[in-house]
Order: sequence, then structure tokens, then C-alpha cells
Amino acid sequence: MQYGHFDDKNREYVITDPATPSAWANYLGSPEYGAIISNNAGGYSFVKSGAKGRIIRYRFNSVTADQPGRYIYIRDAEDGDFWSASWMPVGKPRDAYRSECRHGTAYTLISSQYGGIETETLYYVPLGASHEVWRLKITNTGARPRKLAVTGYAEFTNDSNYEQDQVNLQYTLFISRTYFKGDHILQVLNENFADPNKERFFGLAGTPVAAYCGDRDKFVGAYRGYADPAGISGGLKNDLNYNGNSCGALCSDIELAPGETKELIYLLGQKRGSEAAALVGGYKKPGRADEELAALKAFWHGKLDNLRVNTPDHKFNSMVNVWNAYQCFITFIWSRAASFQYCGLRNGYGYRDTVQDIQGIIHLAPEMARGQIEFMLSAQVSNGAGLPLVKYNHAPGRETTPDDAAYIKETGHPSYRADDALWLFPTVRKYIDESGDTAFLDKEILFADREEKASVYEHLKRAIKFSMDNLGAHGMPAGLHADWNDCLRLGKKGESTFVLFQLYYAARILRDYAVLKNDGAYVEWLDKTIEELGGKAALCWDGDRWIRGFREDGAIIGKRGDPEASMWLNPQSWGVISGVSTPERAEISMDSVYRELNTPYGTMVMHPPYKKHAFDGALMLCFNGGTKENAGIFSQTQGWAILAEALLGHGDRAFEYWRKASPAYMNEDADRRVLEPYVHGQFIEGRDSPFAGRAHVHWLTGTASTVMVGTVEGILGLRPSPDGIVIDPSIPGDWTDWSMVKKLRGKTLNIKVSNPDGRRHGVKAVTVNGQRLGGAFIPDAALKAENDILIEM
Repeated sequence: MQYGHFDDKNREYVITDPATPSAWANYLGSPEYGAIISNNAGGYSFVKSGAKGRIIRYRFNSVTADQPGRYIYIRDAEDGDFWSASWMPVGKPRDAYRSECRHGTAYTLISSQYGGIETETLYYVPLGASHEVWRLKITNTGARPRKLAVTGYAEFTNDSNYEQDQVNLQYTLFISRTYFKGDHILQVLNENFADPNKERFFGLAGTPVAAYCGDRDKFVGAYRGYADPAGISGGLKNDLNYNGNSCGALCSDIELAPGETKELIYLLGQKRGSEAAALVGGYKKPGRADEELAALKAFWHGKLDNLRVNTPDHKFNSMVNVWNAYQCFITFIWSRAASFQYCGLRNGYGYRDTVQDIQGIIHLAPEMARGQIEFMLSAQVSNGAGLPLVKYNHAPGRETTPDDAAYIKETGHPSYRADDALWLFPTVRKYIDESGDTAFLDKEILFADREEKASVYEHLKRAIKFSMDNLGAHGMPAGLHADWNDCLRLGKKGESTFVLFQLYYAARILRDYAVLKNDGAYVEWLDKTIEELGGKAALCWDGDRWIRGFREDGAIIGKRGDPEASMWLNPQSWGVISGVSTPERAEISMDSVYRELNTPYGTMVMHPPYKKHAFDGALMLCFNGGTKENAGIFSQTQGWAILAEALLGHGDRAFEYWRKASPAYMNEDADRRVLEPYVHGQFIEGRDSPFAGRAHVHWLTGTASTVMVGTVEGILGLRPSPDGIVIDPSIPGDWTDWSMVKKLRGKTLNIKVSNPDGRRHGVKAVTVNGQRLGGAFIPDAALKAENDILIEM
């Protein structure tokens, strides 16, 4: 069944049936103030940290799903009938109640029609602000005057720490109280401490407050819920909270003539009382919400405009131009901090997650990417490793590490991981290639654990050294706590083929920079190391596949003939990406992937699933077969498979993997997918599940960046370098004529691709501004401010 559609003109996803298979969400805000909102206005907000900055409540994994949230109730003063401006929480019959939700770039617009009243509620966080806005427009579409009571409602947490608020009730139920301040409810926590970070407000601009409530239990009523709260059916009684649970509920009595529209603005945030009053007063200015929405759109659409494609596949266009790109920004901003599955307990950035996430936005916003790269380099330990978890209040030069008991106690991470710092290499490479900023290599940045600055180039050298200082019995990188797959513990001295390929790739990248730096001795060392690592890789070839690695006892993981887990995806794709695979082995290994791991919904991370033959380090055994790392379709790996096939020139297969991984291609089968059809999830259930194709863990996933990189560098073939750009697409044969617009270092590239023979790969000729060039490389010197480029395949 289909519940909505893509509106590419407005860069929105439009949900026309509110009874979606799960809560379909959007993100609002910035690192200073974040919010997640569903198509039925469920969700929560937080300041900086989803774990320690929670402002309003949300009940995860609840039978009464997707509650509470940002609710606006409307009650007819004449007959007492009431409903909500979003379908939920009241849930009027859908034959009488019409709803539409438009999720856009950092805003959501929910409209409704019921009983002759039309509403349009805009939710957003203004650019650079630390508060949120709910702008309600309410219109009388009937022929008679209407008297309505309109009430906005938000349920405050009693502690900014999510876990304390939900669990430590013997404390948190007795630290909160609320005050009514004329146009807003003010909640104060631990009032005797006079802490400005413990004051929250819910305010109203545009009309006087007729009644209010600051007590959640009085608002909802005993043995009732958000669908039928006592404060709506019986009216608000001007109750305030002292101990117990706080809320903000503000009611306005309005009259609407036929055809008349009125505007109310609700505001929510963490502010001192005086700041809250001034903020509410500022929204009495007509048109402010429209100005702020226009600024939001200009900011985000300006980023998205840096790459636009127009191919014969409209779903591909929707994802590349809007939703995959926007999701990359969201993961870049919030990593894995807060969603409807990540409940907000991670109080920091995962090193590998964040460094990989950066890659997804580099082609759109290299300047934003640079700032985050510098931040993550400052979280590199002086021994070359990355801090497994980088705290939100990270203090470069003064951090403890997994070598310190204090770090382990605070973060729960007992050891370094084999792959963390190796993700720096493709990320730094992509930034320099996109920006042309080779001087970045000389930028000096602190290490995490000591007041020592070193150049980016030196940071990268330390990362190589860390891997070379931690080798196993076969001379391959040791598994340490884990590599990319946290469910695969090969042992501290076990060895990972995947990390071997990453190290090989990293050494090749660093060699280019060593040449640039005239670091001749280090170039010689890297040449020798690359050759040695390639030799070690020969130990990992098993006829038609790369094995997954060696356990500490020397046992092989992922060899042909194993009854379980005999084929793993990542070594095959990374064999191609890294350059370790010879052309013959690249073809053989990727054909094995297609034969053994391919499904209608994507490529499984490995197969068969572990069930009876797992070893102690195969932690994925805890999952049902076909789920997550136990032979599920782990979505992040799809981008690497797409890129590998594209690099081999297999345009049809690269696009097949893209299509199967794409949420947009499940838009008409949304009941099977369950998750939003406009953003990637963490994984899809594989062929061993009775619910193959069902997706889980929305939005905050490395899938966004890997698929974007596979798409841009692989399928579209856009591979810039400091001195120009290669345009070498790998596409399906039915893309005969298509185009794209790429912004590169202040220049606009209007690219037309002509493919009359239906080729999958291979550039026959390139013409730039009327001048015919040889090969797929376009030197920077051939480019002007505005360029017309013809690619003939």
C-alpha cells in the first residue's frame, strides 16, 4: 500500500494517509537544539544531547505508539466535539477527517480538515536558534460563524537526563513546578539551585491565553489518555504543578467568521523566564514565521543545489537531489544521538560512525565537512587510534582514553577498535579532492589526550603507525575490540581481512600526500608496506572469495564450504575499493556476492546465518537469522557494493543494488517496508526471515553516506581531484540521455550525458565549452565560472 508521494518541486515528502505502518519522522533544528517529529506530531526535543538535554517526553516502543508529542486540540464551544490538528492523538474517523503531512528540509507542515474547520500547522526550529515554533493557521471553511477553544500542549520531562526522568522517579517527581506568566507556562527544576539550564517554557503569541494548565495529570485526567484528555473535554482549570509531572497547556477562545483565518504561534524551549517572555513577545510581529521558514528553505535548498540530477529514473532523482542528501546532513549533525529507536542514551559521537557520516556531505558542503573532520582529528589519540566514543563536551588535549579506567567507566568502551582511525583516510581524501584544499594537510590539530599539536599529515601517519603496531600472527591488522562489525570479535590478536584492505587503501592515499610533501623516505617506506600488505592479502583468497579473517587460534572465518557464514560482503566490496583485488579476482568475488548474497531487497552482510556453528566471538548469534549482522541486509554495506560494481564498470548491477537498497522503490509496498520510504534504515530483514524486506532503525545510519558516495562517485562517476574532475558514469543501459548540474569550487558544471548505444560504462569523448578533450578527466584549467559539458559514452 502507498501512503504518500515525493513532491520534488517543493522538496517534500507528502503523506496523504496518516495511518502509516510506523511513525514516519522528520528532523528539525541544529546541534544546539534538536527535535524529531512524526507525521502525527509525535516526538521530542532536546538541547545539544538527546541523552542529557531532553525537554519534552516521548514514550518509546509503546502500545499507544508515537505519543506524546506537539499537540494542538480544537474544541467546538457549541457542541463540545473536539479533534486535533494532526490526526493523532484524538484519531477521528478518517472518512470524516482529512490529513496531510509534508515533511520538508528542517520543517514539517501538517494540515487537516474536519467539521468545516481547516488547520495548517508548521513546525520548525529557526536557523541558529535554540527554540522551536509551532505556527497554526486555522480557517472556517463553513457558512456559519464558529466559536472554538484551541489548546496547545507539550509534556515536559522532569529531568534533562532521559534515564533519570524515566527511571529515577523517587527523585524526579519531586523537583519540578510550573508557573503561569501571562503568555507562557514556565517549568522550573530544582528551583532552589537557580540554574538557568533548568527552566523551560511553552508560550503562545497571536491571541490571549484564556485558560492554562501546568500539571500533566490534571490535564490528562485519571484513567484517560491523550485522545480524550480531561483538560480538553472539560476545559482547562488553571492548574499548576508542584511535584509530580509538568506540562504546558495553553487555551485560546477564538471566533471565526465564514472564510476567516487566524494565526496562533506556540513556542517551546529551554530559556530563563525573562528570555522566554521576550521571545514570545517577538513573535507578535506579523510574518515572522514566514520569514524564518523562507530562511530555512534558502539555507537547505542552497546546500542541495550543489548537485542536481535529472535521469530517466524519478525515484533516483528524488533520493539524490533531496532525501538521501538531506539524510546525510542529519546523520552528520546528530550521528546516532536520538531517533525513535535510538532513545537518546548515547552521549557522544561514535568515531567510525561520525568520520564516515562526513563523507556523505562533502560533495555538497565541503566547508561544513572540514570543521567536523578537524573535530574528529582532535579526538584521535596520540598513539594514532580514535576514541571509540567522542563526548559532546569533548576537550582536545585533555581527554582520557581506553587506556584509562576513567574513560572505560564513563563511556563503557574498554578498548580501541581496529578500524576507527582508518576511516580518516577516505574522508580527508574526499574533502581535499572536492575543495582542492591541499594546504589542509598542514593544519595543526591537537591530539585528544595530550597538549600536542600535529599537522593533519602527521595525524594520518600516526593512524598508519597504530595499525602497523597492532598486527596479528599473519602480519595483518589485529582485530582488537572489533572492526566495523561490532558483532564480530576475532580476538585482540585475531586478524580482519576488511581492516587489512582498509589499511592498504589508507597507505595508498597517504603515499600520494607523502609525494606531495616531498617526504621521500616515507614514500619508500609506504611502497614497501603496500607491497607487503598486498602479499598478506594473498593469504585471504579462497578460490572465489576473500575470507573474513582469522581468529586468535588461527581458525578461518568465512571460507568456502563452511556450513554457516561462508560468504561475507565487505571483504569482497572492499577488495575492489581498496585496489587489493586483481581485475580477475574483483570479477570473481563480486560475482560470488551476486550469486550468494543478493536478494530482492538488497545484499546480505553474510550468509548463511549463524545458528549451530558459531564461535564465541560471533556475537550476531544473539539475533534471529536474517536479522541485523546475522545475515540481515545491513544497509550501510549496500553503498560499498554499489561503488565496487560501478568501479568495475557494471552499471546495470550497480544500479540494481542501488534500486534494491532504495527506500523510494518501496514507496508502493510500504506495508512490507514499514519504515519511511524516503530515508534509509539501519537494516532490512534478509531471506531467512519470514518478513524479508521489512526495514528497521530509521534515519540515523551510516547507510546515508555510503549510498551517497556509491551513487555520486560510482553511478554518476563524479570524482574530483585538486586539479580537475573525472566524470566516468556507470549506469543502467536504458539511461540514454540525462543530465546533472554540479557545483565545484565556485564553478558550475552543466553536464549532459549522451548514451545512444545504451552503454553501461566507458567515456568515448568529453566536450567542455565547445572544446573536445581526450579521456574522462577535465582539468581545472579548462573550466570557467559557468560550463557546458557533454559526456559521450
